[in-house]
Amino acid sequence: MFVVSILLFGASNGTWWVYLLFFLAPDLSMLGYLRGLRTGAWIYNLVHLYVTPIALILAGYFLKSDVLLFAGIILLGHIGADRLLGFGLKYPTAFKDTHLQRV
Repeated sequence: MFVVSILLFGASNGTWWVYLLFFLAPDLSMLGYLRGLRTGAWIYNLVHLYVTPIALILAGYFLKSDVLLFAGIILLGHIGADRLLGFGLKYPTAFKDTHLQRV
């Protein structure tokens, strides 16, 4: 998915510094952990589910919104890179407990 997002972003004529600038922005969802483990895991997982970038990409395409389209493509790449590195969706037991492994 990481490679797919790079190809999509290139095909959409996006500005690469925007991709790089916002690539780590989805990790701000970790701030949800300030409200507790369950809330933090829920917010983090909502942002890191593949359905979220797909919805943004589709909305951007049909609404002709570059902002939504680029946000979805960048989020898709972020999630793909996370999975590639072994970072999965979070369990509400601890931040390090994921569906892929304990990190």
